[in-house]
Amino acid sequence: MTLPDIEWLHLAVRWFHLIAGVAWIGSSFYFVWQDDSLVPAPDDPDADRLGGHVWMVHGGGFYHVRKYKVAPARLPDHLHWFKWEAYATWASGMALITLVYWLGAAAYLLPAGSPLAAWQGVAIGVASVVGSWIVYDLLCRSPLARHEGALAGAVLVLVAALAYGLSLLFTGRAMFIHVGAALGTIMVANVAMVIIPNQRRMVAALLKGEAPDPVWGQRGKQRSVHNTYFTLPVLFMMISNHYPITYSTRWNWLLLLAIGLIGAGVRRIFVLRHTGAAKAWMMPLAALAFVLLAVAATPARPPRQDAAEAGQSDFPAAPFPVVQAIIRARCTACHAEHPTMAGFEEPPQGVILQTPEQIVQRAELIEKMAVTTDAMPLGNATGMMPEERAILGRWIAAGAPPP
Repeated sequence: MTLPDIEWLHLAVRWFHLIAGVAWIGSSFYFVWQDDSLVPAPDDPDADRLGGHVWMVHGGGFYHVRKYKVAPARLPDHLHWFKWEAYATWASGMALITLVYWLGAAAYLLPAGSPLAAWQGVAIGVASVVGSWIVYDLLCRSPLARHEGALAGAVLVLVAALAYGLSLLFTGRAMFIHVGAALGTIMVANVAMVIIPNQRRMVAALLKGEAPDPVWGQRGKQRSVHNTYFTLPVLFMMISNHYPITYSTRWNWLLLLAIGLIGAGVRRIFVLRHTGAAKAWMMPLAALAFVLLAVAATPARPPRQDAAEAGQSDFPAAPFPVVQAIIRARCTACHAEHPTMAGFEEPPQGVILQTPEQIVQRAELIEKMAVTTDAMPLGNATGMMPEERAILGRWIAAGAPPP
């Protein structure tokens, strides 16, 4: 497959994943809102069977939706199932992780000097995704399921252990994506293994003229609620690869956990707003928590100097040939017109660092990716040393003077 074919394939799969995800999340958010907005319907002929109803106006039309406590007395001729959005989102997501991280394990999955072979890294990645669902499902079927607070705590421990364990084996970027994939797999497995099967049991009972067991609906509802709180953390993990400040730090697994908790908290605020229980201070508090986390997690940056001041410093900026030599040794294996690094057929993001002009032009990007963070080289595959990062930092602080 030629390079243009690969790029188009990546684009098609990523776009499809985004479209399917919007459809799934949209329907999930809508049904959570609807459940929380139901009011009693005492004048309805089926009032004894109803859990409530809600009137809505949208797009120039009025809608009246009723929810049954268990099921109607008679099954309607047409029943819409919400499942394909979830399945399509998961399938396209797994296709993406396969294309980028599993087929490109040497470049994206494993850090430099990893004792693992590429196939071993992939096996661990697959096991982390599948194993997370197994452990989560066992927790939900254990006595903890009767205590939502305890169950939530156990799931949090599961996510923390997964993030920490993968941070020891994978690049930070790959760890974030794999934790997101594990949570996404839990979400879709909730749909495929619990929610839909229980709904089918309810339909089968109705067709036999039997009353469905309310437990089937209760278990499905529990998993649906879990899914809605996973949503925002998973969305963050899916876009995290664009923000090396999150995944390239020493404590990246703790940062993942903290931002995930903030995301779940924000989702909780939205849920509380459905019933009017949210307080005005809640969203500002979540925003403040994010700001404080960002401040705490951002590494200190050396003050910038102009070229004249740099010459008087105890640690003057290195001459440009030294800077260029570091870039050539550590960066141009990937960031060249024709990369020599395995797994790269073109420079990532189109960034080329071969000429002095290109290096000076990209000084701020070099600072962001290789000085204030260790995001580049990816997985430190070329072995850039701290002293070399410091040299680049002093050159940039001096104004990135050209040769």
